[in-house]
Amino acid sequence: MSKLLVFCIDALCASDIEKMRTMPHFGPMIENGALVRNIMPVCPALTYCCHTSILTGCYVDQHGVCHNERLRRGGYLHEPWFSKKREVLMPTLLDKAREHGLTTCSLSWPVSGGADYDMNMPMIVPYDYTGWQPERWLDGSATSNLMDRYFFKHGRYIMGPDRSLDLFTMALALDILEDFDQPDVMLVKMCDLDSCRHTYGVHHEKVDDQLRKHDAEFSAIVETLRRKGTLDETNLVILGDHGMTDVRDVLLLNVLLRQEGFLRMDAAGKLTGFDAIAHSTGLGAYVELFNPEDSAMKEKVRAFLETLKDDPEIQLSYVMDAGQAKREYRLAGPFDFFLTSRLPISFGEQLTPDTRWGSQIPGDHKIGAATHGGDPNREELTTFLACGPDVKKGAQVDRRSMVDEAPTMARMLGFDMLGVDGAVIEEILRSSYANKA
Repeated sequence: MSKLLVFCIDALCASDIEKMRTMPHFGPMIENGALVRNIMPVCPALTYCCHTSILTGCYVDQHGVCHNERLRRGGYLHEPWFSKKREVLMPTLLDKAREHGLTTCSLSWPVSGGADYDMNMPMIVPYDYTGWQPERWLDGSATSNLMDRYFFKHGRYIMGPDRSLDLFTMALALDILEDFDQPDVMLVKMCDLDSCRHTYGVHHEKVDDQLRKHDAEFSAIVETLRRKGTLDETNLVILGDHGMTDVRDVLLLNVLLRQEGFLRMDAAGKLTGFDAIAHSTGLGAYVELFNPEDSAMKEKVRAFLETLKDDPEIQLSYVMDAGQAKREYRLAGPFDFFLTSRLPISFGEQLTPDTRWGSQIPGDHKIGAATHGGDPNREELTTFLACGPDVKKGAQVDRRSMVDEAPTMARMLGFDMLGVDGAVIEEILRSSYANKA
């Protein structure tokens, strides 16, 4: 049975394909493999929502990760991020692989802390942490085999103000492939393209440089497999989790809610009460009601939000209540409305100042130079490349859903994922292999 290695590039856009064709290592991957040019992310197109859908084959309403942050009712902004695998309500591709007796390895994948994989180094250290003791998040969350063998050697990469998760991840990936039998399924997740686009915008020379760095990283993995003698039996997958959109303005939705009397603050600027409060998803926003059972207040809030559809500077594309969001996007969570704009604006969460417009913060994951997290129908899409013994060379598919990726990768490993929302992308698999299962 073939092995599977997934190289995930955060914020890889469908528009990157043509540049990747010209690169020394991505280019041959595209030429000798299959391409699903446009992958539709789940809604909202946030990193943790999408990564969880990639592995479970399910939409947000099934797997339960509706934001990077653990949203909870009560008006709490800037909550800690999802981190533990137990928070995912559906089994993952790696869970199913283990049930079929396959060995598993996951490096820097979100919401994987404490996962019951053979090797696991989760993306669990807070993204803004610049201290010198990242192991306090990894101890008990990563598998002891990786911590004992490699943290003393590579932990320095994720310490201090210039920490680099990608350097850490690549060092682990190459050592694991050299030191152990190749896992049957291995996930390697890279972050820096996302950070670069949040800082400089979707298309910038520094973004091109970062994509080229990912090309070199991928090359190192491929060459390690070649020297190990397992390249010909490995299906390689390169995928992204969402696209990106350049941001023109930052709308301070909570300021508008405060000006309408839905939010209350004391003289020190501290929130003292609310009827409605907004939680940014970047290009979208959840609105939470203090009392979801208060139908009169719900209609009052909705009526105000509906006026923003006609505001020429804001132009909300829709105001969906929770029921509509579930029907339209399979989206569920502790919110009462979900909204996005027709314009390239992101949503800030600040309660002050009195102006409706804020400023971009380059690098910020919600209000940076570019961002994501809205309606995937309006954003640039991501993509999916595959090459290997079970992949049909030259096959091209224009568009599929992100939830189709896990069932397709499971089929490459020789089993089917049942009870998921997605379906196998049969067109990119060799016909003799596609019929096995």
